Amino acid sequence: MSTLSDSPSAPATAPARSTLPLLVVLFASFIDLVDATIVVVAGPAIAASLGATDAQLQWIVASYTLALGSGLITGGRLGDAYGRKRIFLVGLTVFAVTSALCALALTPGMLIGFRAVQGIAAGIMVPQVFGIIRGSFAPAQRAQALGAYGAVQGIASIAGPLLGGVLVSANLFALGWRSIFWINVPICLVALVLGIRVLPESRSDVRAPFDLVGALLAGGGVFLLLLPLIQSTTWGWGLGSYILLAAGAVVLAVFVIVEKRLARRGGAPVFDPALLRTRALSVGLLASMLFFSGIGSLFLMLSVFLQEGAGRTPLETGLVILPYAIGSMITSGIGVAFAARAGRLLLVAGTLLVAVSYVSLGAVVSDGTDPGYWSLAVGLCVGGLGLGLVVPILVNVILAGVPGRDAGSAGGVLSTAIQIGGAIGIATLSSAFFGLAHGENVEPTLVQYGPAFGTVLFAGAIVYGVTALVMAFLPRAAQQH
Repeated sequence: MSTLSDSPSAPATAPARSTLPLLVVLFASFIDLVDATIVVVAGPAIAASLGATDAQLQWIVASYTLALGSGLITGGRLGDAYGRKRIFLVGLTVFAVTSALCALALTPGMLIGFRAVQGIAAGIMVPQVFGIIRGSFAPAQRAQALGAYGAVQGIASIAGPLLGGVLVSANLFALGWRSIFWINVPICLVALVLGIRVLPESRSDVRAPFDLVGALLAGGGVFLLLLPLIQSTTWGWGLGSYILLAAGAVVLAVFVIVEKRLARRGGAPVFDPALLRTRALSVGLLASMLFFSGIGSLFLMLSVFLQEGAGRTPLETGLVILPYAIGSMITSGIGVAFAARAGRLLLVAGTLLVAVSYVSLGAVVSDGTDPGYWSLAVGLCVGGLGLGLVVPILVNVILAGVPGRDAGSAGGVLSTAIQIGGAIGIATLSSAFFGLAHGENVEPTLVQYGPAFGTVLFAGAIVYGVTALVMAFLPRAAQQH
């Protein structure tokens, strides 16, 4: 199996303009990851403007996430096969156009449809980041670049609710909720112009027909798996949900069998299952699913607790989340700097910090009263410190051992695992939160939301304790290929 050093696109030394390609992919990946959660805080404003029902609001979020998650594996291999720069720029262009269409939507149905196409665009764009980083940086600098991507990914996972609250409350140019989509357009255009000029082109050195069957199986299996998980808070858990989960598992099992056979015949599968023999990738995928299961669900529950329970505005909710972002920015640089010497130790320590933050927040909210700003800020900042330590190192450890020709494919699988983890968190932690809050069949208030939130946070702390144990089985440091 070839490595990046075998590829003609691998630089011997870092290109002089390598910073610009990194900035392009970081800005683009940040904005499309933010879009997965930015509508959470804007939901009430969207409902009031378009007359959307609760189910339609759920689909405005779900359509993007489903399309994104279903396309990541295929998107990664498209870049490997046809050129990562080319596919990245195509995805970026479609993302910009659909962002404008989302901002112009006149009905909930239009917004749901445009969000789905926007998710497809993100699904083919995100995996290219890993291949472009490999093509822009020599191995000595690649760890820092991947660490920067991991830091941006961590911040993006919490920036959606924060940015959404600020934009909706600011009501820029009287655009209201539409500004959360309009803001994407100039960012994407700048990234597109720079990307055309500075991004290096790279692709796999294997030339084979595109694996259409594998792409359909991967997308279909992930879709069937994500759908009941994402919709669990609306649908509940009936027979239909379990049938969809079982069908998704069967389709993905068939996908693995088909891909193994194609790889044995010398073809280029969408994802080569042989890569899972790498401990960093196999253990890292499990660790990623567990770690990110608590991030998205935390901010969904926190937004509901603060807005519906405590009566805070979207802007106030965003300001409460700010310490989490600050904490992650403080430690992300530390994580990158010490990854080679103490990567595994920092992963475990960071995960335990997130567990401590859950315990701290659970103690603050459990009594059913409105906590003060600083009571929440301390716990959230501790969680951010943990996030900043974990994500940059985790991304680097997982992807550093993957051969260069499979960079996009492995990146797509990693991004898919993160999406599945987030959906599992919504399906378990968030569903438990809503179930406990509505347990007495009354419209919940702070009295119901507080104890429900606290109970779920304590359960989440246990999940992060288990995640820390999984992190301990990762390699000590990244081994660059």
